Amino acid sequence: MSDAPAGDAPPAPAKSKMLVIVLCSMLAAGATGGGVYFMTAKNGEAQAATSQPVAKTPAIYSKFDPPFVVNFQNKGQMRFLQVSIEVMTRDAVTADLLKQHDPKLRNDLLMLLGGQTFETLSSREGKEQLRNEALQAVAAVIAAEGGRPENVEQLYFTSFVMQ
Repeated sequence: MSDAPAGDAPPAPAKSKMLVIVLCSMLAAGATGGGVYFMTAKNGEAQAATSQPVAKTPAIYSKFDPPFVVNFQNKGQMRFLQVSIEVMTRDAVTADLLKQHDPKLRNDLLMLLGGQTFETLSSREGKEQLRNEALQAVAAVIAAEGGRPENVEQLYFTSFVMQ
């Protein structure tokens, strides 16, 4: 048996266990803190990037020339519509496709314009609906020809005359 009293000093393995527990706790706390820091730093960078306005490229307007002229019936009378149209894009490839496929675009737009009624075109809502349908028709032709329809941003009536 030993000469030292049993209650004076804890056994050596208990001290090493306590040291391992403290070190593991510190390591886990450091890893958690580091993870939180990196996650919030990346999130802050993403928010800073999205809060800055995105620089847009200049608009490119493609004008259909000559203006569209269509006739349609209104209560037994012959009516005429003359419309000047311009399409806006910011993509040079799309602008080239608009020029290249002018005949197909003109055909589809003439068919759309000729199918209208005087009552529809007499109201602002009717004109806006026609403008949206014409924009969709142009985007459909661009898509069919291998372009990106989302690059056709807007379609404007620059002149709209009914007789």
